[in-house]
Amino acid sequence: MNGSMMQQPLLVSSLLRHAERHHGEQEVVSRRVEGDVHRYTFGELASRSRQLANALRVLGVEFGDRVGTLAWNGYRHMELYYAVSGSGAVLHTLNPRLHPDQVVWIADHAEDQVLFFDLTFLPLVEAVASRVKTIKAFVLMTDRARMPAKTSVPNLLCYEDLLAAQPDHFDWPSFDENTASSLCYTSGTTGNPKGALYSHRSTLLHTYAVALPDAMNVSAREVILPVVPMFHVNAWGLPYAACMTGAKLVFPGPFLDGKNLHELFEAEGVTMSAGVPTVWQGLLAHVEANNLKFSTMRRTIIGGSACPPAMMRAFQDRYDVQVTHAWGMTEISPLGTVCALKPKQQKLDGEQRLAIQAKQGRAVFGVDMKIVDDEGKELPRDGKAAGELLVRGPWIIEKYFKGEGGQVLVDGWFPTGDVCTIDADGFMQITDRSKDVIKSGGEWIGSIDLENIAMAHPSVAMAACIAAPHPKWDERPLLVVVKKAGAEVSRHDLLKFYDGKIAKWWTPDDVVFVDAIPLGATGKVQKNKLRDQYRDHKLPGA
Repeated sequence: MNGSMMQQPLLVSSLLRHAERHHGEQEVVSRRVEGDVHRYTFGELASRSRQLANALRVLGVEFGDRVGTLAWNGYRHMELYYAVSGSGAVLHTLNPRLHPDQVVWIADHAEDQVLFFDLTFLPLVEAVASRVKTIKAFVLMTDRARMPAKTSVPNLLCYEDLLAAQPDHFDWPSFDENTASSLCYTSGTTGNPKGALYSHRSTLLHTYAVALPDAMNVSAREVILPVVPMFHVNAWGLPYAACMTGAKLVFPGPFLDGKNLHELFEAEGVTMSAGVPTVWQGLLAHVEANNLKFSTMRRTIIGGSACPPAMMRAFQDRYDVQVTHAWGMTEISPLGTVCALKPKQQKLDGEQRLAIQAKQGRAVFGVDMKIVDDEGKELPRDGKAAGELLVRGPWIIEKYFKGEGGQVLVDGWFPTGDVCTIDADGFMQITDRSKDVIKSGGEWIGSIDLENIAMAHPSVAMAACIAAPHPKWDERPLLVVVKKAGAEVSRHDLLKFYDGKIAKWWTPDDVVFVDAIPLGATGKVQKNKLRDQYRDHKLPGA
């Protein structure tokens, strides 16, 4: 016997309807590419999104067509989030930090029909416009006064002109909730990137999860500044969660340096933020160098890669900003786990609590996870056994867009490629990526632990640990380090810094000092490039 409840599809447009009706006066603040600060309300967001939906029809965008964006975090990008998906087309957020060749490949693979882009990316679009195969129109996200007098981009249209020509009356269509809503490609560190095609249903369920108290705890009482880009896994779902809950949104645009972020935090009363550790390093350095404080910001969600414990201590002990680890992937929409402490853990002393906070956290409802050995056997949740993490759930991909990569799932589970432990309380901790793990004499060494210790040294700005070939042990750890400006530290000093913190045989065999460590398009360290660069590095005594 079935229940007698209404059947209403879970659609992205319902979030915008709710925002307009129930908290239409709430602000959306954006530092624009042009440099000024723009502010309007959820009500105006809804109205302009309807105008944009009408404009998409005029441009010939049909149900299921892909619409590309090359844009920063801002109100116009958010209008595209709702107008494109809400009208039944598919929002495809392109990563502007990728090489132009990859941008062309991804746009062609997605078969984008229209490309919207910010002024910052005009040179990139000029470089790729003649090469892409399916894009029929290019829309510059600005007003008429800032349109370029001369450009090689064909069929270049003005965003504000498009909207001004359309009424704000648009009936959001109703359709199957399993219809595709947005498309995001993996960073593609090996081979071509692959697309994760999200549905309206998966996006709405993911939004509910993001807002949960033991997830990102999003409510109308928050002022949220997403540093994580809207072109990277939909800014971890925060633009959707804000519409669901009525939280004020503050968008930083392209101004992601410590000075601009801190000024925006203070001016707009930001209470929470989210981003990758590399951004927080710059913010922390600016605050420390200028003896500044945070008046309203009280918590930050950190994902993408592990937050060094030294950074966590600095935020929490010196600035009263709670740091919460989260973990996810493009293939997971992206939220998988959040490190929300349980009541018994809140009572632990500082160092014990910090040890738990260093973990990536426990699964939010909707995500099931397990770790397995090389034979696929599930390993115990004892916080000691390490194996590959497998996940499943309603916002986790079943296959890649267009079937790239063939069969993805293993007995119904998605293999993440992360090597992890899970403790008795369900807290997962990543010890490595399966492709990054260092195997010395047949034993695993966790590169993340070695990096975190190095990052705690007062003279180290950034560190990465990779495997270097060794004639006896097969592989040994090699530490690659960027010093802080003006700091002095030797190889001997750094290696001695490991004494008593790890098993002696885990200590890196060598240290290489560099000016910069290569970062990928989403701010993650590109260890594949470091391995290529140091594949012939001769370790001392080897």
